[in-house]
Amino acid sequence: MDKRTQLYERVFEHFDNNGDGNISPSELQQCVGAISGGELSLAEAEAVVELHDSNGDGLLGLEDFLRLVEGGEEEEKVNDLREAFKMYEMDGCGSITPKSLRRMLSRLGESKSIDECTTMIAQFDLNGDGVLNFDEFRTMML
Repeated sequence: MDKRTQLYERVFEHFDNNGDGNISPSELQQCVGAISGGELSLAEAEAVVELHDSNGDGLLGLEDFLRLVEGGEEEEKVNDLREAFKMYEMDGCGSITPKSLRRMLSRLGESKSIDECTTMIAQFDLNGDGVLNFDEFRTMML
């Protein structure tokens, strides 16, 4: 078990106020307020619990809680990658072309030829179309 999971387990235990091994919507509401300083209405907390509740008891068990917090991190990573992809894509075509890659690398102080950029793209171009779509870019970055 990694340190991050151990940390999440401690957070889970801390906010499991009644010690029943589950987090209720009201306990989740307190958890979000304490951790992020943000506010989560009871209705929003109930919706989150319903979405992540694997056994339908209206509560989050530890595994449900871990999926919730780790899933949020994954979503954040994907959003960050989408922003990075847009910076490289530049042409509005939904793909990173050798030309757009060369332009972005040049802005970052790295001079590459179009042929070098074509070779770089080819390493991760899973469908062989000569450009990187978002899924190929994500594979390259992760």
